[in-house]
Amino acid sequence: MNVSSRGTGRRAAGAVIAPACAGVFVAYLPVTTVAVSLPEIQRALHASTAQLAWVQDAFVLPVAALILTAGVFGDVHGRKKVYQAGLALCALGALVALCAPSVQVLWAGQALAGAGAAALLPVTLALIGHAVPDPRERGRYIGLWTACMMGAMVVGPLVAGTLLRVADWRWIFAPTIPVALAAMAAAARLLEESRVREARGLDWPGQATAAVAITALVYGVIEGGAESFAHPRTIAALALAAVSAAAFVAIERRGAAPMLDLSLFRSPAFTGSALVAMIGFLGLIGFFFVLSLYFGMVQGLGVLESGVRMVIVNVVSMVLGVVMGRVMRHVPASVLITAGMLLAAAALLALTAVGVDTSFWSVAWRLALLGLGLGIAFPCITGTAVAAVPLRQAGMAAAGNNAFRQLGAALGPAVLGALLTVRATGELPGRLAAAGVTGARAEQVEAAVEAGGLGAAARLDLGADTGPVLGAVAEAFLGGLRLCLTVSAVLLIVAAAAAAVLLRRPRPAYDETVQQADAAV
Repeated sequence: MNVSSRGTGRRAAGAVIAPACAGVFVAYLPVTTVAVSLPEIQRALHASTAQLAWVQDAFVLPVAALILTAGVFGDVHGRKKVYQAGLALCALGALVALCAPSVQVLWAGQALAGAGAAALLPVTLALIGHAVPDPRERGRYIGLWTACMMGAMVVGPLVAGTLLRVADWRWIFAPTIPVALAAMAAAARLLEESRVREARGLDWPGQATAAVAITALVYGVIEGGAESFAHPRTIAALALAAVSAAAFVAIERRGAAPMLDLSLFRSPAFTGSALVAMIGFLGLIGFFFVLSLYFGMVQGLGVLESGVRMVIVNVVSMVLGVVMGRVMRHVPASVLITAGMLLAAAALLALTAVGVDTSFWSVAWRLALLGLGLGIAFPCITGTAVAAVPLRQAGMAAAGNNAFRQLGAALGPAVLGALLTVRATGELPGRLAAAGVTGARAEQVEAAVEAGGLGAAARLDLGADTGPVLGAVAEAFLGGLRLCLTVSAVLLIVAAAAAAVLLRRPRPAYDETVQQADAAV
């Protein structure tokens, strides 16, 4: 029972849905805006592949680490307060990134924006749940919320591409600031404060150990790919991740108010949905990371041209999401998720055939197939997690499912970036030799790539060897890209198998369990 009375009628719902949609739009805008701009950022800041992976992960890591606690914090201290704080952090992070003189400052800005997104994602849906108690009516509003989330991922590449035609790369962060400030002003007038009278307490030990485990794991994977998995720093990071994860499990098992109740994993359907969510987002966000570099470094496309291609995935997913709500009422979630993941895996395997001169339409149909698969699978995942657990755990199940999704998003650039670096640098000497570049020139190129990533080759003064060297670098990159796509496809096939085996047909879409998932994300 909430302290403040629930909003009634369309006027109350309308006063909430606009700020909620604006909030999730602000939260997701940096995801694809930054993804398509990575080649430009790499050229401007002379960043290595590992440093570029941190540009994305600096945003995603706080989302994965803080999202569960942010939802509880809103329940305890007030959702409107957390909503305003989330917008403020997003605007501040964008301002820091807008002024960033180095890649390290850019990381700081991304981390602030990620903390803001972690606050916005659970609280915006909780606001909708508070204002719209009828589950059938609420479904319409959550559909609008989801459309705004996908809309941000569609708009991001186009905005970035347009801005980078007339301005410095830093200006891709500028649009977030006025949107966030306008949403804050609207929320100050439209939103009423709401909280839960008997909310769970804050689990600070669980929060701390989860954050350390996630950050250490991602750090170890990124640095292992950049240097060596036998490097003492990498080993120490992975060991810290393992110890922190074990501590988190011990704390959650004994805690009076755990951040994530481990009894949820007794449900095969919840475990399966969490696994599918994590693997799916690992492949999706990691795919955006390597594909952006392919368009920029191999095909030499501008950000707008790259953005138009990458938007295809999100547009198809968004359009399909409009009709999936009705389909989910008649087709078991296990069938939809399995079919969607297999379609996405087929698309990734088809993309392994791309080369330096692959045409727009040849890439476009493959990306549309990927969007089709993801659009079928992803809308079912959170609903399956919620329906698989007891009524009192519905909100935690949805938030936990999203936390695993964000963990996958954090691991995506880390894992695929490491694979890309290891394979491409391993293939480079052979590619240079095949192109007739040997001796001191080959050693110069290999040393530059080892120190600054594949993009460093384009900054060398190579004279007559420029063409052969860049061609060899492109072929080496394609070798790494194909490995990344193959690994991602295998992971999605594993996710499809997990869905087929572990998931059961959830309860009807609008039963009492789903009604209680006010804090679902």
